Amino acid sequence: MAVALTSLSHGAGCGCKLPAEAVHPLVAGLPRPDRPDVLVGFDTADDAGVVRLRDDLALVQTVDFFTPIVDDPYDFGRIAATNALSDVYAMGGEPVSALNLVAFPLEKLGGDVLREILRGGQEVATAAGCAIVGGHSIDDAEPKYGLAVTGTVHPDEILSNAGGRAGDALVLTKPLGAGAISTAAKRGIAKGDLVARGVEVMTTLNRDAAAAARAAGAHAMTDVTGFGLLGHLHELARASGVAAEVDARAVPAIDGVTKLLAVGERAIAGGTKRNRAYAETFTTWERSVAPPQRWLLADAMTSGGLLVALPPDRAGEVPGAVVGRLVDGQAGTITVR
Repeated sequence: MAVALTSLSHGAGCGCKLPAEAVHPLVAGLPRPDRPDVLVGFDTADDAGVVRLRDDLALVQTVDFFTPIVDDPYDFGRIAATNALSDVYAMGGEPVSALNLVAFPLEKLGGDVLREILRGGQEVATAAGCAIVGGHSIDDAEPKYGLAVTGTVHPDEILSNAGGRAGDALVLTKPLGAGAISTAAKRGIAKGDLVARGVEVMTTLNRDAAAAARAAGAHAMTDVTGFGLLGHLHELARASGVAAEVDARAVPAIDGVTKLLAVGERAIAGGTKRNRAYAETFTTWERSVAPPQRWLLADAMTSGGLLVALPPDRAGEVPGAVVGRLVDGQAGTITVR
């Protein structure tokens, strides 16, 4: 009998990330690279690092891996690869090559399961025009998979999370709720069609949305993953020196997720609970925002969409929903209406 991958993981997908409130102070104490060719480092909690190679060429580097969010090995590979590639797109770059990162209980699960995970990752990378050129594996009782990705971008065309301006519209290019779906599936309360909708969202590359954002003159961009919409918006607003407003009713959810969140906390991931607690330190909620909407905005999303800050008159050029705007105010603070 096949072993369910999610039964071996303590947290699903990006929900297994260390909490933002714990990571940021640790990283803040590390020395910064003292090199003029480092264009984006870890100062602003951006999606990837960027190093200039020539006046017209810069290298984009990122790494992302996590525990299983679904039980199907092939889908797990596809989701993990899509998620890792997203960080390059979020910087305005194009992925070029990648390395597999594997932690796996080979004796327990067997080679066929690992082969399917790698096949899923390979297919997504190929579709993105990215060559997987090697990798590294270790024995681990808890499966993990992801990619270290290298991309390129013109130094003048980097889209970091620090370029947002007061007055910018905020466009979210994918619906939220993968964290709720994966948690509900693990607890046996999510139907197969709901899981399928979640997988479809998580395996959709952010390539086309990123291209549209660049063409529309985006000022800043990030992708929404394990820290939730509020957590990643907080990072973007803080790095940009502005505050933000969110219209909770405009934030899209994967079909069926809002109903799932309304029936209680059985579908709320541990990562989502940590996100919500952290968000309370920088978020002001209007009373009209219902509990399911509050959980959705903190959902520990895996392989989510792009959050794009751009001129409001061009917001319609980016596929997705306008969910708020950047405003003058204390950097990193958010008001949800």
